[in-house]
Amino acid sequence: MKLAQALRFAQSTIFNPQSAIAFVGAGGKTTALFHLARELTSSEGPVIVTATTHLHIDQIKLADSHWIVEKPEDFPGLEENLRGVMLITGSVDGDRTTGLNNGLMSRLREVCSSHNLPMLIEADGSRQRPLKAPADHEPVIPEFVETIVLVAGLTGLGKPLVKEVVYQPETFARLGNLKMGETITPEALALVLTHPAGGLKNIPLQARRIVLLNQAETPELQAQGKTLAEKLLPLYHSIIIASLKQSQIYAVYERVSGIILAAGGSSRFGQPKPLLDWHGQPFVRAVAQAALTAGLSPVVSVTGANAEQVESAIHDLPITITRNENWQDGQSTSIKAGLHTLPIETGAAIFLLADQPQTTPAVLRALTEEHARTLAPIIAPLVDGQRANPVLFDRLTFPDLMALSGDVGGRAVFSRYTISYLPWHDTGLLGDVDTPEDYRKLVNGE
Repeated sequence: MKLAQALRFAQSTIFNPQSAIAFVGAGGKTTALFHLARELTSSEGPVIVTATTHLHIDQIKLADSHWIVEKPEDFPGLEENLRGVMLITGSVDGDRTTGLNNGLMSRLREVCSSHNLPMLIEADGSRQRPLKAPADHEPVIPEFVETIVLVAGLTGLGKPLVKEVVYQPETFARLGNLKMGETITPEALALVLTHPAGGLKNIPLQARRIVLLNQAETPELQAQGKTLAEKLLPLYHSIIIASLKQSQIYAVYERVSGIILAAGGSSRFGQPKPLLDWHGQPFVRAVAQAALTAGLSPVVSVTGANAEQVESAIHDLPITITRNENWQDGQSTSIKAGLHTLPIETGAAIFLLADQPQTTPAVLRALTEEHARTLAPIIAPLVDGQRANPVLFDRLTFPDLMALSGDVGGRAVFSRYTISYLPWHDTGLLGDVDTPEDYRKLVNGE
């Protein structure tokens, strides 16, 4: 997986090709910025790199060209030579370049917009430490920035809280509830990254927030990264675990929702299937409980036929209920009703069937983990060589799902994407309940 894919760059539902992205933090921030710039220039054309703060002159060599801009009149020459990775800074002062002021930064943004160019901005410093806390004057993030990538180096974990490891260590200690010299723990780092005066400082309200946990060179650090991701995801849109030194993206944790399709009329069965008993509770409640236990968020139940009865079975659970008034027009209407309710930052959705109460939290977690590892467009369990439910759909597929009509489900878009299969050994996932005989077999475990 490339960094651009992990960041969801150039997907119209999240980024557009002329996105403005600011990089802040420590532990490989400049590496990440230029790593992304190189990926984009090979596929998208010219890329603009700039900074609101100082850069060391050694970083100039990471670009294909360096342009010094000190006044608006300097821009026409730049626009006539748009190629490769272009570093735009203020004047060189000793061994550092100066950052662009607000006026010049806004003018550069206009240039990028008019030429459809990505704009990558370094917005603070870290003195090459793996971890940091913001100084009083930083980060300096322009208001027009659409995405913030907050970088943290996992190699700082387990190290003592000293200035050689952490930039602004006194502030880090205060935000992370540590004393100087104490060991830096994942819990302390999570406190810093989620603090309004720490990782969330100065982020524009409209900006997408991403944490890049870099330097995950060992399995132990990757595991600590996953633990951190669980703590960070409620306040960030995406958590990436990577080792850019090794050019590896190990996981991308995003919010995965669960959409329970419970709107059908159960005409073949003869009574509402979502209300059938499964170990003392209605089918639909068992499915909802599995989704909640697996950590899917949000969990949405789409109701239609027998809506009031179905909704009463789950009304006390922390889920979203959306009623599909057009349920008689087919399953596609329920799919679209469920997708309509999801937050824009949703990374994927798992569609659950209300007549499959045997779905376990374990398979839902496994689908989520496989998505984090691959960002595959469609992931389905494979049981005894057969595709089973439930199926995960990445947000990349959402536009096609929203275009469905009639009595068709997600299977109708399978041919447009590569399907990833998750080997699974629970044959119960192959069954659903269409007839009373199916129900008898399910209850009796046949």
